[in-house]
Amino acid sequence: QTRSLLGVFEEDAAAISNYINQLFQAMHRIYDAQNELSAATHLTSKLLKEYEKQVLCKSFLSTIFLKFPSFPCLPQLSSCHAVLSTQLADAMMFPITQFKERDLKEILTLKEVFQIASNDHDAAITRYSRLSKRRENEKIKAEVTEDVYTSRKKQHQTMMHYFCALNTLQYKKKIAMLEPLLGYMQAQISFFKMGSENLTEQLEEFLTNIGTSVQNVRREMECEGENMQQTIEDLEVASDPLYLPDPDTTKFPVHRNLTRKAGYLNARNKTGLVSSSWERQFYFTQGGNLMSQARGDVAGGLVMDIDNCSVMAVDCEDRRYCFQITSFDGKKSSILQAESKKDYEEWICTINNISKQIYLSENPEEIAARVNQSALEAVTPSPSFQQRHESMRPTVQSRPPAARTSSTGSLGSESAALSALSLDSLVAPDTPIQFDIISPVSEDLPGQAKSSGQSGRRTNPFGESGGSKSETEDSILHQLFIVRFLGSMEVKSDESPDVVYETMRQILAARAIHNIFRMTESHLLVTCDCLKLIDPQTQVTRLRFPLPNVVLYATHQENKRLFGFVLRTSGGRVESRQTSICYIFESNNEGEKICDSVGLAKQIAFHAELDRKASEKQKEIDRVKEKQQKELNKQKQIEKDLEEQSRLIAASSRSNQSSGEGQFVVLSSSQSEDSDLGEDGKKKRESEA
Repeated sequence: QTRSLLGVFEEDAAAISNYINQLFQAMHRIYDAQNELSAATHLTSKLLKEYEKQVLCKSFLSTIFLKFPSFPCLPQLSSCHAVLSTQLADAMMFPITQFKERDLKEILTLKEVFQIASNDHDAAITRYSRLSKRRENEKIKAEVTEDVYTSRKKQHQTMMHYFCALNTLQYKKKIAMLEPLLGYMQAQISFFKMGSENLTEQLEEFLTNIGTSVQNVRREMECEGENMQQTIEDLEVASDPLYLPDPDTTKFPVHRNLTRKAGYLNARNKTGLVSSSWERQFYFTQGGNLMSQARGDVAGGLVMDIDNCSVMAVDCEDRRYCFQITSFDGKKSSILQAESKKDYEEWICTINNISKQIYLSENPEEIAARVNQSALEAVTPSPSFQQRHESMRPTVQSRPPAARTSSTGSLGSESAALSALSLDSLVAPDTPIQFDIISPVSEDLPGQAKSSGQSGRRTNPFGESGGSKSETEDSILHQLFIVRFLGSMEVKSDESPDVVYETMRQILAARAIHNIFRMTESHLLVTCDCLKLIDPQTQVTRLRFPLPNVVLYATHQENKRLFGFVLRTSGGRVESRQTSICYIFESNNEGEKICDSVGLAKQIAFHAELDRKASEKQKEIDRVKEKQQKELNKQKQIEKDLEEQSRLIAASSRSNQSSGEGQFVVLSSSQSEDSDLGEDGKKKRESEA
C-alpha cells in the first residue's frame, strides 16, 4: 500500500513537473516578449528622436507631432516597459524558476537517493539471508548485521525526507502557479497605472485577496513543515531498534493469536533437480488464501489455499527461519524463509490459525487464543518419560503368526468398520504428548534384575565384537537409519494406519503451536528381535522396542520423511489392560525404507518362530519315541527276568526233591542264625534279600 501510494505521488510529481515546464516556457516567452517590447520601444523612441534629424522628413515629423502629442512621451513609455520587464523578472519569472530549479529538482534528487538506498537495503538483506548457520563466522555476521542496520536506517531516513518533500509539493503546487500569475498581474497593473487610471478597485481587492491567500498557504506550509520535522525526529528515535533484522523477542513479543499477516518472505524456487534459487516477495493473507505481490505489480496473486493446510518448520540447506506449507490435498507445497525469528514464529502461528478456519468467526483473535490455550493444556509433557516407558514394558503375548503386513505397513486385517472410525475414537483429545527422550532406558530384557551401578549399555550397531557379546549379534538383520524423534502419545486403537496419520497431525500441530522445533537425533537399529534408538555420540541405547509388540507401522501419505509405529504394552493408566503408544519420527527421506525393513524383520522373526516351533515339536516327538523305546526295553528286560526266575525256580524244585533232608538242615541252620542276629539283623537280612 505504501509503495502504491508512493507511485501515485510520484506520478503526480511527474505531471506537475511536466506542466511547470510548459508554463515556464510560456511565461518565459512573455518575459522575452516584454524585454523585446521594451527594447523595441526604447529603440523606436531613440530612432524617432534621430528621425527628426533627417532633412527629408523634417516637415512630415513636425506634422505628426502636432497630430499625436503623445509621441514625445515615447521615452517615458520605454521606461515603463523597462519597469514592467523588471517586475516580470522579479514577480513572475523568479518564483516559477525557483519552484522548477529548486523544488522539482529536489524531488528528483531525493527519488534517486531513495532508489539507491532501497537497492542497498535489498542487497544487504540478501547478504544477511545467505548467512550460513553451519559455518557461522562472528566477524562476518557482525559486518553483515551492521550493513543491514546502516542500510535500513539510511533507507528509512531517506524515505521520510522523500515523503516529506512529496507532501510539501502538494502545498507548493497550489502556489507555484498563483505566485507567477499574481506577479504578472501586479506588474501589468503597475504598468497600466502609470499609463491609465481606469483600473477599478474590485480588481485591486481581488488581487489583494489572492495575495492574502498565498500568504496563508505559505504560513500553513511552514507550520506543517515544522510538524513533519518533529515527526521525523520522533520516528527516528522510536524506530532505532527496528533497524536490526532480528529484533529481541523479549522486547518485541511474538503474537500467536493472529489471523492476518503480511510481510516480506524469501521463497525457494527449484531451478533444476538439485539446484534452487530464492526470490524475495511481499506475502499477505487474505481470508483463507496466501497471496504474494512482486514489486511493481498492481495487485497480488494467489499462492496457495491454506484452509486445512499443514505448516511445519524445516531445515533447508544453510538458510535459517524456514518453514514449509503443504496444501490440504498434499499436491502443492511451498518453502518460505522469514527475516527474523519473530516473523518466523508469527507466520507459523498465523497460518496454523487460518488452517483451522478461525478467521470466519466474529472474534477470531479470542477464539485463536482459546484454541491455543486448549492445545497447550492438551499437549502438556508428562513428567518422566523413563517412568512411563518402564510401565510400557512389552508382554509375552504377541499377534498370531498368521497376521500379514499390509501395503501401508500395518499388521492384521483391516475391516471396513475400522476405516469409518472417527478421530476421537483413534486418539483421545486430552492425551498428553511427549516431545523428547528424557533419559536412556536400559536394554535389559523384562524380568532381569539390573545390577547396582549398571548404566545404559553401549551398543555397537555394526555388529563388531566388543567386550561382551551383544544380544543382537546373532540376529540375521542389522539395518541402521538416522531419525529424529518428534513425539509420542497414547492411542485408543492399533488396527488402522489412520491412527498413525492422526498422531502425526496432532504432534506436528502441537509443535507448531508451542514453537517446539528442536528434535533429538538418534540411530534407529532394526533387528529381528527389536527396534533400538541409539545415541549417535555415546552409542548408548536410549529406548528398546521388542519387535513382537510393534503391531502397526506406516509412513505419511504425502511427506515420506515422516513415519511412525504403534507399540502395544501392558499397564498404562489402567494396570489391568493393555495400552498402545504411537511413536512418530522424521527421517532423511527413508520412511518407506524403514517400514520395509521393519516388515522384513517381522517376516524373518515370523519364519524363525515357525522354525523354532517346528524344531520344538520334532524334539518332543523324539522324546516321546525315546520314552516309548525305553518302556519297551524295560518291558523286555522284565520278561527276560521273569523267564530267568521261572527257570531258577524249576531248577530249585528239582534239586529240592532230590535232597529234601539237606535243605531242611540248611533252613534250620539259617533260622538259628536269624535268631542269633536279633530283630535288627532280621530287618537287615530282609532288606538285603
